[in-house]
Amino acid sequence: MTTTLYATYDGHVFTPEDSLDLEHNQRYLIRIESQSKPNVKSKTTILQRMNIRAKDLGISDLAAQHDHYLYGTEKQ
Repeated sequence: MTTTLYATYDGHVFTPEDSLDLEHNQRYLIRIESQSKPNVKSKTTILQRMNIRAKDLGISDLAAQHDHYLYGTEKQ
């Protein structure tokens, strides 16, 4: 049986956030992974991050003729 849960460690014990249906006095293996906090330093939006990665391909009609450039169809 595998159960995934969130728990808080207070320096002595782990306290699960949800109730558990576990047998008393049973030994369990616990795998601990820290949950990373969201990066609050980044104030950039997704569009700003996309703009940083965007490249000028030198094609002026790329948006209008994307099928031609992607699939080799005739230009419209």
